[in-house]
Amino acid sequence: MNPDSTIVTDVVCPLCGSLCDDITVRIENGKIVEVRDACDMGESKILGHDRIKSPMIREKGELKEVSYEKAVKKSAEILAKSKRPLLYGWSSTTCEAHEKGIKLAAEVGGIVDNTATVCHGPSVIAIQTVGLPSCTLGQIKNRADLIVYWGSNQSQAHPRHMSRYSSFIRGFFREEGRKAKYVVVIDVRDTTTTNVADEFIKVEPGHDYKLLSALRAVLADKADVLPDDVGGVPKDAIMNLAERMKKAEFGVIFFGMGLTQSRSRYNNVVNAIALTRELNQFTKFVIMPMRGHYNVTGFGQVLTWETGYPYAVDLSRGYAWYNPGETTSTDVLNRGECDSALIIASDPGAHFPGKSLKHLSKIPVIQVDPYHNPTTEFADVVIPSAVAGIEAEGCAYRMDNVPIMVRKLIDSEYKSDEEIIDDVLNKVMEIRGGK
Repeated sequence: MNPDSTIVTDVVCPLCGSLCDDITVRIENGKIVEVRDACDMGESKILGHDRIKSPMIREKGELKEVSYEKAVKKSAEILAKSKRPLLYGWSSTTCEAHEKGIKLAAEVGGIVDNTATVCHGPSVIAIQTVGLPSCTLGQIKNRADLIVYWGSNQSQAHPRHMSRYSSFIRGFFREEGRKAKYVVVIDVRDTTTTNVADEFIKVEPGHDYKLLSALRAVLADKADVLPDDVGGVPKDAIMNLAERMKKAEFGVIFFGMGLTQSRSRYNNVVNAIALTRELNQFTKFVIMPMRGHYNVTGFGQVLTWETGYPYAVDLSRGYAWYNPGETTSTDVLNRGECDSALIIASDPGAHFPGKSLKHLSKIPVIQVDPYHNPTTEFADVVIPSAVAGIEAEGCAYRMDNVPIMVRKLIDSEYKSDEEIIDDVLNKVMEIRGGK
């Protein structure tokens, strides 16, 4: 082994909401050269790829390299003179950066929002409405004998989730691992996750609410009101699943965007939570949203501490105004209200609807990110940052709301997101103070 080689264990992977904390990396001459135990996506992020090399400003349609100071100044000028800026993203960076970003949004009177808008925003609304009977992933690992994945393809979205927290892992009370657990997948199509399930229930698109209601009817001894099939699922299969749920020692429903971004949206989640509560009359049952980005949960925490609301907060009035459907980023962009945008730790260019992107292309856009992505193609100011959890430390929240510190593994020539946002904030205050 190279004498300059260092092995670092128990590294936290800054990719998805699983926040796997058992990764091992090998560092040689200040660079990560090997990653062990991570999934392919996590390994790719930790090793690094396609980094933005230098700050850039768009001039005559082309991005030109500039100094860091000039990019920060240009960003501050855009935000300082903006009447309705949008500060969007935040899901792949630290809670410390979130705090600075909220201060910046308050200073410029902007709308601050994150990727929950196009992901689990409906889950947030549902949880605000009826609460969440949930637990930690550690409890699920050690206790669960019935695992239901609803509208969520774990093997693709969270590749190590099943092997670390649910289906395959040996738990304190589940020493036999997979043999001691029954896995049900409910989805509109076959996926790679259905291939490892004990039972696959195929529901017609947009009929999840009906299926949830049917299960609740069976629990309430009202099975006689059910038709022969509900949403393409035979009545016998519904009754069998309800009975299996009732007899489980510890059951869990993991749900994904198949519920949150389909017909009925947050009402699907409200119904799923109601089902979970009713199952607790018979056994122990919990429910958990499968959050995507590794710290999208953390942003909801920090924004709620600071403003009282978890996402889509409008600070233009001098106080926090929250009204999803009005203050969510896609809706504001669709109405053509924003006159500038700061995009950080996210890629709306790849995920926003066309109408939103059309408006983004007409206004000044500032991007803060370590990597090139579709948003870079229309950004007017690009500021590269250190990769949180690899080149910068901070706090992140796992999908079960457990805070975990992500460490700095190697030095970087780039500033962290927290430092960049702080520099922009200070420059904005300097510009405004000079008026």
